[in-house]
Amino acid sequence: MAVVTRFAPSPTGRLHVGNIRTALHNQLWARQNDGRFLLRIDDTDAERSEERFVDAIRADLDWLGLTPDGEERQSMRFASYQARFDALVAAGRVYPAYETAQELDLKRKVQAGRGLPPVYDRVALALSDVERARLGADGVRPHWRFRLDHDAPIEWDDLVRGPQRFDPTTMSDPVVRRADGSWLYMLPSAIDDVDMAVSHVVRGEDHVSNTALQLQMFAAMGAMPPAFAHSALLTGAEGKLSKRLGSLGVDHFREAGIEPEAVRALLARLGTSDPVEPIVDAEALVASFDFGRFGRAPARFDEAELAGINARIVHQLPFERVSGQLPAAMSEAEWLAVRPNLRTVVEAADWWGVIEGPVAGAIAEEDRAYLADAARVAGTVDWTNDPWAALTGELKVETGRKGRALFMPLRLALTGREHGPDMATLLPLIGRERAVARLSA
Repeated sequence: MAVVTRFAPSPTGRLHVGNIRTALHNQLWARQNDGRFLLRIDDTDAERSEERFVDAIRADLDWLGLTPDGEERQSMRFASYQARFDALVAAGRVYPAYETAQELDLKRKVQAGRGLPPVYDRVALALSDVERARLGADGVRPHWRFRLDHDAPIEWDDLVRGPQRFDPTTMSDPVVRRADGSWLYMLPSAIDDVDMAVSHVVRGEDHVSNTALQLQMFAAMGAMPPAFAHSALLTGAEGKLSKRLGSLGVDHFREAGIEPEAVRALLARLGTSDPVEPIVDAEALVASFDFGRFGRAPARFDEAELAGINARIVHQLPFERVSGQLPAAMSEAEWLAVRPNLRTVVEAADWWGVIEGPVAGAIAEEDRAYLADAARVAGTVDWTNDPWAALTGELKVETGRKGRALFMPLRLALTGREHGPDMATLLPLIGRERAVARLSA
């Protein structure tokens, strides 16, 4: 069977770190198996769906390097839903129910008072054709439920959670269509998976009970169900489910200087038994992806860990990858010189300012004569081969200085900073003229 996965967001808001992780897992599994990764826009809710969010979802996936191989929109598939719905009604697997929301709520309260689970009592199935006709004549429009088969337990082998078993008698027949004719999530999603030949449904563990219900829908349609993988949900750094995770998306990561490679590297391994590593190569990340490595415990997302991974990613990025994010005149040699000292690519602009100048450092009074000597020596040493070694070597002989006393005043005068890139790499980029001027100043 060809592997086909799908990422199915609703365009009612921006992607956040939780569903970014789901999209990534779907893409990695498809790539590992030479399959297809599809985007399905779940826009059946016309009131809440917005086209600007559809555009934002596409743009965010592109930035993350998760561009899908194809796209479907549920709003374009209503004819298919209707055909399947009609067939299920004719087969007796979907039936009309007439209770109002208030009546259903009252039933649940009565059941709770009796210590019973809030399972729908199927009273609508006992209505006669005459009673249904009377309700229709009175203007009562039904909602529609899928009738669960109670004859056998619902079982599947989850790629993450292992063997799963649900008793359908403890579950309510799910509502699949509202009285106004609009669709709920469950049935259209299952129909889409059949029509799109989805082989693997990869999503969060909050959908496990949905899977149990949808497996019966696949059976009712005479379709082979996909395989399922339900990963544990993310928690915040404080160790519990966090509302903040819902606000962390691509815009936040970009503003923080986080690269897409860092997001992918962290979210691909988060929740697994494997260490999170700064993997830049997308193919290496694909090759190492394994549902069997995921645990059942909630996965802890920590922005500090992401920032650390990002710094290690930045230290590997080639000039071609980042040139569009750098100052226009910055060359590959200058990028490679400053790269080991960066946490984000945008910080390269600060070091470009150090190379180009002007710079200002707090120079101690006792170092001023030493720096005047350094300016003189810098004007005479050979700049074609390691001028830093030539400059410090001659100054060590002339002044008797060594260690910090030898190097730190030079770094401060030349860069205005106590720390930074290796001076042997940085000094040739500063150049003789600027170096002499800074030391003289």
